[in-house]
Amino acid sequence: MKRLLLATLLALAGTIFTARAQSPAITWDSHSLMFDGRRVVPVMGEIHYSRLPEAEWAGEIHKMKEGGVTVIATYVFWSHIEEQQGIFDWSGQRNLRRFIELCQAESLPVCLRIGPFCHGEVRGGGIPDWVIESGCKLRSMDPQFLGYVEALYRQIFTQIQGLQWKDGGPVMATQFDNEFGGDGAYLMTLKQIAERIGFDLPFYTRTGWPGLSKPVPYGELLPLFGDYADGFWDREITEGVGTYWRAFHFTSSPTSGAIGSEQLTYADGREQGEGVRGYPYFTCELGGGMMTSYHRRVYLYPEDAYSMALVKLGSGSNLLGYYMYHGGTNPEGHLTYLNEEQRTAYTNYNDLPVKTYDFQAPLGEFGQRGPHYYGLRPLHLFMQDFGEQLAPMEAVFPCADKEARQYDDSYLRWSYRTADGQSAFVFVNNYERFANLTAKKKVQFELCGVKFPKRPVTIPAGMMTLFPVGLPVGDATLTYATAQPVACREGKMWFEKKEGIPAEFCWDGKVQTVKTTSLEKPFATLGGVSLYLICTEEAEGLFLDKVEKDADRILQTLTCHKVRESGAPRTITLGVAGAAEEPVDADFDAAAVYRIPLPADATARQALMQIRYRGDVARLYANGKLIGDNFYNGRPFLMGLWRLPADVTELELRILPLQKDMPVYFPREADTTPGEEVLSITVTPKPL
Repeated sequence: MKRLLLATLLALAGTIFTARAQSPAITWDSHSLMFDGRRVVPVMGEIHYSRLPEAEWAGEIHKMKEGGVTVIATYVFWSHIEEQQGIFDWSGQRNLRRFIELCQAESLPVCLRIGPFCHGEVRGGGIPDWVIESGCKLRSMDPQFLGYVEALYRQIFTQIQGLQWKDGGPVMATQFDNEFGGDGAYLMTLKQIAERIGFDLPFYTRTGWPGLSKPVPYGELLPLFGDYADGFWDREITEGVGTYWRAFHFTSSPTSGAIGSEQLTYADGREQGEGVRGYPYFTCELGGGMMTSYHRRVYLYPEDAYSMALVKLGSGSNLLGYYMYHGGTNPEGHLTYLNEEQRTAYTNYNDLPVKTYDFQAPLGEFGQRGPHYYGLRPLHLFMQDFGEQLAPMEAVFPCADKEARQYDDSYLRWSYRTADGQSAFVFVNNYERFANLTAKKKVQFELCGVKFPKRPVTIPAGMMTLFPVGLPVGDATLTYATAQPVACREGKMWFEKKEGIPAEFCWDGKVQTVKTTSLEKPFATLGGVSLYLICTEEAEGLFLDKVEKDADRILQTLTCHKVRESGAPRTITLGVAGAAEEPVDADFDAAAVYRIPLPADATARQALMQIRYRGDVARLYANGKLIGDNFYNGRPFLMGLWRLPADVTELELRILPLQKDMPVYFPREADTTPGEEVLSITVTPKPL
């Protein structure tokens, strides 16, 4: 199968964000960002540099770019760099400057989220213990607190000096604090401190949730929004709770009342004060996956991320920011573990794993590419190549008269975006998490003076797609197509054939149904442009030099030896936030213990180990040191063996047993039979 050279992809990706040396002027209006006046629809992917070994940064940033990410977002966790007062640690995997330089090498702009409060499931939300214990009023205008923040911002500025957009660097935006719902004057003070220090960026942002009690002046901070398919923070321990289902319905409102619902309050999901009028609709936390908390073991599906992304585009969003796009591992703390837990003094809403922050993201904790990494690529390519046309289009909601209800299967959910009433993109979503929506029969769309397809079609169950109407193609116009546009480059345009939907193309009053897909041979030429119809697998791998097809190939099956049975089950208590508390270190003295001899083969030692087990919580130790943990949800416990020191020849696996009637939500994929067992341990190729 012929693929375009990777070098071509890298050059084309730069068509949105041109060479840093040129530093295109970045502006924005109510629709979108503009680079030198050209509208763009970016894909922003969140990765936390301090949750990933420095040696892996370059390869993982490159993978993100290959996945269609065009902007990198990262938190700068205060507690990761100043865990002890006055001692700043920018070394190793905390080396922010080096990380930004690697983003620059890939021509990827960077959005820094610099706190002081970040949350990110970090101990204290990123605010160090010493600040919390100082007695100052956190996240306020308290001069003592602001003095600490100014010292932090000055340190961060040393890392980005010379790398700001105006200097030809990649840093184009900064977010202040996170999920703040008080007086906007606090956020403005943070901005003023940063600008006084030397921050000088094209734009600044804040999270658009919850609503501010008093607004910031218009234009000072762009509000960015988000949504998730499910939440580890929800206090219910049953399936399908909360209002996450709203993320699968097209809506004119950018706000979500589901994010952080255990600790935030919302005004009917609406932004307060100045609101969002006049701002472009951007997201910074569209769920690329979800963590597992101890009390809620969420299991995400690849379709969840794609459906939400499609719905946001169809609802008018012109920047999709995924949280997370790349998972990670919490770094070693100098004084404590760095995970969020109920036993701490601040941000004690949930109990999270000590080490893992995999997030079931498109790129996982160890760089493994999930199905949604590939599944999202056609949408990301579309945003790159058709974004200039899409950006000024307003969203129209033909189903606005239907009241959005969970599991509602009575109609087909769709929207379209148009700017002139002559061309449009139609967005179709027949998927909702846990809903099992059925196929919709006898479907035709009517908009922009066009009724299509020629004969009514059936939209299959679970189908998520978009169709073009009045699409300019070279010097001609494609009246409509019932195939998804993917990319348009170098005189070629690619469409994805959706399984179960006839691929019908219409121009010049003639209708053609294309039955055969081919990456090699165009099915037609229109306006001087060669048209290709490709299958989903080809669309997901388009422009990739190679696709990781053997990622699940078992290199070796490892044996393990049980050396101790588990002791008496621990008593599961409820923490200060009213949720079940995770076990502490001492609880693992009564865990079942297994010894796992590691392979001597060099290839296997550079592999990904997958432990399939049943239990409550599992931990891995190397030479007595905790190196990984897992809250069981039916997925395997992973460990990248290449990260281990060469002298480690054996790992110790400890598993606490499942108990009857635990106050914990387990997904349908988990086996909740009381007890514990190791099902298999295998090693698969290191993710490339």
